[in-house]
Amino acid sequence: MNFSRRQVLGSAALLGATIASLRAGAIPAFADAPADLFIERAPFAEDYVRKLAESLAQKPWEDRRIAMPPGWENLTYDQYRDIRFNPDKSFWKGEPHQFSFDLFHSGFLFTAPVDIFVVENGEQARINYSPDLFTFGPQAPQTDGKTDLHYSGLRLRFPINTPDYNDEFVVFQGASYFRAVGKGMIYGLSARGLAVDTGQPKGEEFPMFRDFWIRKPDPAATTIVVEALLDAPSVTGAYKFSIKPGDDTQMDVELTLYPRRDIAHVGIAPMTSMFLLDPLTKPVDDFRPSVHDSNGLMMHTGSGEWLWRPLSNPKTLQVSAFIDQSPRGFGLMQRKRDYRDFIDLESRYEKRPSLWAEPIGDWGQGDVELYEIPTQLETNDNIVAFWQPKDGLKQGQSYSYVYRLHWCLDWPADLPVARTVFSGSGTDPNYTADPPSYDPDLRLYILEFAGGDLEGDIVADVTASAGVISNVHAAKNDVAKTTRLSFEHNVNGADVAELRAVLKRGDKKASETWLFRWTRN
Repeated sequence: MNFSRRQVLGSAALLGATIASLRAGAIPAFADAPADLFIERAPFAEDYVRKLAESLAQKPWEDRRIAMPPGWENLTYDQYRDIRFNPDKSFWKGEPHQFSFDLFHSGFLFTAPVDIFVVENGEQARINYSPDLFTFGPQAPQTDGKTDLHYSGLRLRFPINTPDYNDEFVVFQGASYFRAVGKGMIYGLSARGLAVDTGQPKGEEFPMFRDFWIRKPDPAATTIVVEALLDAPSVTGAYKFSIKPGDDTQMDVELTLYPRRDIAHVGIAPMTSMFLLDPLTKPVDDFRPSVHDSNGLMMHTGSGEWLWRPLSNPKTLQVSAFIDQSPRGFGLMQRKRDYRDFIDLESRYEKRPSLWAEPIGDWGQGDVELYEIPTQLETNDNIVAFWQPKDGLKQGQSYSYVYRLHWCLDWPADLPVARTVFSGSGTDPNYTADPPSYDPDLRLYILEFAGGDLEGDIVADVTASAGVISNVHAAKNDVAKTTRLSFEHNVNGADVAELRAVLKRGDKKASETWLFRWTRN
């Protein structure tokens, strides 16, 4: 049976579901813990991870793998998910700060060793591998008690939904992937530490977080800090995540990169999502009106313009670049929040988070790149977006970035212009012909805008890079309490066309700018 990376990440959220008791009580930090659990104690300075990354960049990359014991070499998906962290063993469970964390076992696709350190009072200690932290179900192999299997990642917990249960709200597992949720949400799209050579003919490189340091929070803390060491053939990096769970779970990300070579194609603040279909793009025959974790790329440019680019599931790989100077923000957003948008009782896509990246400081020249990859399955993450700096990265130099991630239902709540709440298209029948017919080159587009100030004399500005735009009409939709924009686009034989639409009052934009790439099927 074949499994996508998306399925593995999805299973990670379920690995702690079984309650079993091997030793009673949660595990504190250094004090009162079993003597063999916290090892390799050493001082921890504020610049420790950064200096480690800088030193590591001077050495050749090493592809580290765990020598798995007999029976562990080729675990199936079902065998792996039968290894579950014992929730009674959650670190710091029951302490006043209310944060706790679990660990993921190695195995299946996760055979690169990941070491987890705890930091307390200026001291660090590595969590020694202990099978006693897990329960091994009937399908899982048993450990030999001799091999250090390390771990493959971690899961953070905090009572974000109810005060009496520590919900998981962040998972770090697999390469440099991580994801989070806010109150009332379920896992959807993922973020990554770094993207290298995405979409390049030679293949993509996947850096990984090889070590994590979790700082023990103060008793009254509302934020938890996790640091990570990133390693790859081309680059090393030091990362600091300051994470605040809540209605909108926020992550302040501080990173410094040390390239081992010149990297022309690099993605900062990368995010990965899934888009299968919606009323604008329907490549799959499905009973559901929409199937996606995200339905658009949103961008706030350095000049202050708000852009909305509906996602598509194209027939061939599509790459778009939105050139900018010092962007104010970008993200893959899920704007549909009604069950009726999906009518999916299992996946509940209306509860998936949006992810907004807010750069802090001047990021200079570059572009937000969007990759749309064809897929026929909703288990495949086929959407990638990130910031590409204009000049890439140069060997021997260091590069620092700071940004804030918002895992949220909507962003921003006070958008100053109207936002797109619906995009749809279809062939436009010619009823005046005898008999009535369809022109395959003529398409009708319907957009709905809400919010902002759309009162008064509103006009629509619609353009296309190829073909002819006609019958542009904007008017109030009193049923939906929106403003509807409709227009026709005759592609005139073209194979691709870039569409652009915005509502205006005079010369001032009253809505975000809607962008879409039409391609001939």
